[in-house]
Amino acid sequence: MNWILLIIAGLFEVGFATCLGKSKETTGMVSNYWLIGFLVCLTISMLLLYKATQTLPIGTAYAVWTGVGAVGTVIMGILIFKEPADFWRVFFITTLIASIVGLKFVSSH
Repeated sequence: MNWILLIIAGLFEVGFATCLGKSKETTGMVSNYWLIGFLVCLTISMLLLYKATQTLPIGTAYAVWTGVGAVGTVIMGILIFKEPADFWRVFFITTLIASIVGLKFVSSH
């Protein structure tokens, strides 16, 4: 169950990074709405990470949390912010995904 919470926490990390990027692109009240979304996603992400670390090793949990966030944020950057999707970016994101899966398999929890 805590692995699921950890993955969800990583997805909310993607949410807060995306909201931060969108707030940079907007002005006025729209920017404020994105900042509110950032704070909501940040809070939920941190609470879920805290809950997951109650039973998972902190090093593993943090690495997976940041890995899920990094992979998701790069994907969102490609899809929403029109960042490049060249071979090396995709290659290294794939290796990051493989590392996250590997950590799950070698974890004792």
